[in-house]
Amino acid sequence: MLDTARFTSFVADELAVPVSSVKTLTLGSHGDTMVPVPSACSVDGKPLTDVLPANKVEELVTRTRNGGAEVVALLKTGSAYFAPSAAAARMAKAVHEDSGAVMPVCAWVDGEFGISGVYLGVTAELGKDGVKKVVETELTANELESLKAAAEAVRAKQADVQSL
Repeated sequence: MLDTARFTSFVADELAVPVSSVKTLTLGSHGDTMVPVPSACSVDGKPLTDVLPANKVEELVTRTRNGGAEVVALLKTGSAYFAPSAAAARMAKAVHEDSGAVMPVCAWVDGEFGISGVYLGVTAELGKDGVKKVVETELTANELESLKAAAEAVRAKQADVQSL
């Protein structure tokens, strides 16, 4: 949710529109293997690629991947904590209210997107028992390939931890 919020903010700033008119999505992991999903993004209901040229979309994707470092550099001390706190509150509300809200979260993937056996940033429906189900978002071939690469990067980190 943090990375999706950053992507939304960057798109809104670029187009000088309210954040509320922008819908974005990031999947995968946090950092270099993050997968911003331009094909799932829109501004006032129009596809992102209809309102921005491809090179500008790619700049915003790159900026989103590097957004954590940008925030830390601006804050000088500490790190980002406002957006993670807001994300945690939204997730807690969805669980408490058993709302079935669909949002990007880290969830166990077991066959979705052709990926299994790893925790990964995906869209999921949340309710009183936590993740009710992973919701598969339609992805382009490149986005799916990037998501699978992110899963393998996370899997490698899991193996590193298991060997400690």
